[in-house]
Amino acid sequence: MQVALAALITGLVYLLHQDLWFWRSARPLVFGFLPIGLFYHAVYTAAISLFMWLMVRRFWPSHLEEAEPRVPRSPRP
Repeated sequence: MQVALAALITGLVYLLHQDLWFWRSARPLVFGFLPIGLFYHAVYTAAISLFMWLMVRRFWPSHLEEAEPRVPRSPRP
């Protein structure tokens, strides 16, 4: 269930990255000087960074963090 939810959120985030609604105009200006498209991408970048941090914390395979890889030992002849 959590993997499916993470996949759904990833797809939603991908769709939100395609900001077709801010392509035609730089207005309105946020804080009086920042074009709305640039502000959108700044907020989007902060949100996706938080999402990716959560994804890594939850789904990163822990066996990749081991100092020595698990290799079965073969008996010596």
